[in-house]
Amino acid sequence: MRKARVIMGLVLAVALLSACVHMTETRVNVSASPVIDRIPQKGELVVGTDGNMPPLSMTTKEGEIIGLEADLARYMAKSMGVTLRFEVMPFSELLPALEAGKVDMILSGVTITPERNLKVAFVGPYFISGQAFLTNSETIARVKDASDIDSPDTTLAAVKGTTSQILVEEELPKAKLVTTEDYDEAVDLVIQDKVDALIADYPICLIYPLRRPVEGLVAVIAPLTYEPIGIALPPNDPLLVNWVENVLNMLKGSGELKALQKYWFKDASWLEQLP
Repeated sequence: MRKARVIMGLVLAVALLSACVHMTETRVNVSASPVIDRIPQKGELVVGTDGNMPPLSMTTKEGEIIGLEADLARYMAKSMGVTLRFEVMPFSELLPALEAGKVDMILSGVTITPERNLKVAFVGPYFISGQAFLTNSETIARVKDASDIDSPDTTLAAVKGTTSQILVEEELPKAKLVTTEDYDEAVDLVIQDKVDALIADYPICLIYPLRRPVEGLVAVIAPLTYEPIGIALPPNDPLLVNWVENVLNMLKGSGELKALQKYWFKDASWLEQLP
């Protein structure tokens, strides 16, 4: 009987020890920073962008992504010691891709909003934008207040999934809304007189008259809203958020961010690289 009790005790001890080892391994394998851990492991930083939001992100004739955001992404990849890969997709698919883990972060003119911030983390802003009009209509060009065109006779274009779409739906409910996959499609609708104006971030509205100077496009650049643009990050990785925040602060403090903004917004020489 005593021998049986000893054997039973040993069995229980082994079982408890195995359970403790398993629990320890489980704790070790569950990282508090899953995204920032996997980036160096796979040797690349995957950044989501729509690649068509000049001068923040654009696609050149050779298919290269350039712009202010592209420079920020390259700086971060270099600081991590990894290669950079852009995942290009329609704007409306970017946040779902981040939530699904298909990209590590988003740099694509994403406005920081309370609604978005409930699902993903944000660092920034690295740029302050606002909604404006792009039109070839003299009537729209004279508009001083958005409510002046809140009419069933007005048709507006906005890129699907952007705050521009939300602005039209909430602030201009009487106007007709046409959503597009990207800005080139929306601008074509303006040029073809299929819509009266495009509502977009004012950098977009500033750039297209330079890109297509013979089309009679006019940018109504007084911002209709205040929109801080930030880097969207996974909500489950505080170390990655902290790292990106510190990198952005270093760029701001050193003056490098200001120099990049000056180049992309003041120097139009890069337009020659676009299709």
